[in-house]
Amino acid sequence: MSLEGKVALVTGAGNGIGEAIAVALAEAGATVACADINRAAAVATAAKAGGFQVPSMAIEADCGDVAQINRMVEQCVARYGKLDIIVNNAGVTRSAYIMDLTEQDWDRMHRVNAKGVFFCLQAAARQMIAQGHGGRIINIASIAGRGFKDTSNTVYAASKGAVISMTKHAAQQLGRYDINVNAICPGVTFTAIVDDLLETRASEQGITVDEMRARMARPIPIGRGNDPADIAAMAVFLAGPGARNITAQCYNVDGGLIPS
Repeated sequence: MSLEGKVALVTGAGNGIGEAIAVALAEAGATVACADINRAAAVATAAKAGGFQVPSMAIEADCGDVAQINRMVEQCVARYGKLDIIVNNAGVTRSAYIMDLTEQDWDRMHRVNAKGVFFCLQAAARQMIAQGHGGRIINIASIAGRGFKDTSNTVYAASKGAVISMTKHAAQQLGRYDINVNAICPGVTFTAIVDDLLETRASEQGITVDEMRARMARPIPIGRGNDPADIAAMAVFLAGPGARNITAQCYNVDGGLIPS
C-alpha cells in the first residue's frame, strides 16, 4: 500500500473527508498538495500531512473556477515536478426540500460539484498524459447520486450523479494513457457539513442532534455511519498498487445502506 515517491493533490482538503484523505495519503508515503478555498484550513491540513515526514504544501483554490483549477495543478507541479494522484473531493450542499431549491442553489452546487470535478479531472489528466507514466484520478461522489432518498437535496443528488457518469466515461477515454479513474460514493459520513444538516433536521423534527444521528444510522445494515477515515482508506487503496487494474468503478462506502 506504500505511496512513497507519488505526488497527490487533494481538493477540499481543509476539513472532513478531504482532510482525512490528505493525511491518510501522507501516512502512506505520498507527497501531498492540500487545496481548499479556505487557505488557513489548507495550511492546517498540510501541517498534519507533513507530520508523517513527507513534503506537503497548501494551495488556496476555488474549485468552481477553471482558471484557479489550472493554477492549482500548475502550483503543485511547479513545486514537486509531477502529479500522480488527484482526489476531487471539493463539494458544497445545503439541506432543502425540493420545492424550496432555487436557481442559485443549482448554479452553486453544480459549479463546484460537477463543473469543478470535471475541470479538475481534465487538468490533472492533461498533466498525467504529458508525463507519460499514467496516474490515478479519484472522484468523491455520493450515494445521493444513486438515489439515496435521505440526502441533503435533489440538486446535490443530481450533481453527484453527474460525477458518477463522468467517472465512467473518463475512465474509458483515459485508459489508453494508463490513467485509472474511479469514484467513491460515501454514505452517511459524520463531517462538519453533515453536522450542520443534522442540526437543521433535528430542529425541524423537534428532536436532539444525538437522536437525529441515531435515526440516520438506524437503517444502515452494519449499524453505524462513516468516519472520514473510512473514506480515506478507500482512497488510499484506489491510489495504490493494489488497484492498478481497477478503473471506471464507483464504490459505495456506506455500511450496506444502498446495495450496488
